[in-house]
Amino acid sequence: MAIPDFLLDPNAVLKDESQWRFRSAPDYTTSNVNFEATKSTSWETNPLSLECLIQNLVKNWEKEASYKVDPKEWRTISQETYAFHLNGGPAMSADDMLRMGTYNALIGENGVKGVYETAAMDFSKSHKLFKSALRTFNWEVLEVLGEPPKVSIKWRHWGTMTGNYRAKLSCGRTVTAKANGKVIEVFGITVAGVNDKFEITSLETFWEPESMFRQMLTEGLETLEERERVEHLGLGAGCPVPH
Repeated sequence: MAIPDFLLDPNAVLKDESQWRFRSAPDYTTSNVNFEATKSTSWETNPLSLECLIQNLVKNWEKEASYKVDPKEWRTISQETYAFHLNGGPAMSADDMLRMGTYNALIGENGVKGVYETAAMDFSKSHKLFKSALRTFNWEVLEVLGEPPKVSIKWRHWGTMTGNYRAKLSCGRTVTAKANGKVIEVFGITVAGVNDKFEITSLETFWEPESMFRQMLTEGLETLEERERVEHLGLGAGCPVPH
C-alpha cells in the first residue's frame, strides 16, 4: 500500500479541491517559515521516521479541521469511527468540532473562568482572537511512544504574542490584555489511533489550557470599557466586573 500524501507532506490537504471556509485553501506560508526558524526538532531529515509521519498527519488534520467545512472531505480521519477527546472528556465528532471551532474544542466547553468563555466564542470569534494575539501558533512532535495502530505523542505548541488579547464574557464585559512580546509555549500528550489506511480513528488529548492563558496575560487583565485592572489573573474568578 502506498503511503498517503498526508503522511509525507505537512501541507498536502491544502492542494485539495474542497469546500474551504474562506472559499480557497488558507495560506500557511508565514506559519511554515516561522516553524522552520523556531522548531526544536528536525524529523524531516528522516521523512519516513514515525515521528515525521505522525507530525505531518496531525498538521494536515489541523488544516482540515480548521478550514474544510464539510467533514466528509476530511481525508485524515476515519469517517466511520473518528472521535476527539479532551482531558478524558466525552467524545466529540467532526461535526461537533466544526460547530464549536477547533480552538474551543481544545480549550473545552467550560473555558477558563473570568478569562475565556467557550460559550461566548464561535469558530470565527475564537480564531480571530488567537490569530490576532498570536500571528503563528506552531505545533511539533517531541516524542512518539508505541507503534500504529495506537501511539502516544508528546508535543509542543508555541508562538510569540505580538497582538493584544481581547475576549467577551457572558456577563457582557470584554476583557483585554496587552501583547507581552513573549513566546507562549505549551506542552501536552495525545494518544492517537489510526486504521490500516493511516486515517485517524481517535485522538485523546491531555494538556492544561490555563497554562497558555497565564503566559498570555502577564501584563494584567483589564475591562475594555472601564479599564479596571484585575490584579490577579483571575483564573476561576468569574466575571471581573461586579454586575
